[in-house]
Amino acid sequence: MESVQKIGHLIQQRRDHMRITQQQLADMADIGINTLYKIETGQANPTLNSLQKIADILGMEITLQIKKV
Repeated sequence: MESVQKIGHLIQQRRDHMRITQQQLADMADIGINTLYKIETGQANPTLNSLQKIADILGMEITLQIKKV
């Protein structure tokens, strides 16, 4: 699974767990519902700002990890 798809899937799982609708989350994050749908389905490449808003609302944290090579 591609990184963008993984992120979208995690957002959707957390939103569902918190029983928040797509419309509610989109409104709280000040993004369009179509944008949120595309993020959750891996069809969009969201900005870091949008991801941070969504993560804050859902109680998630964005982290960066460096792979060992």
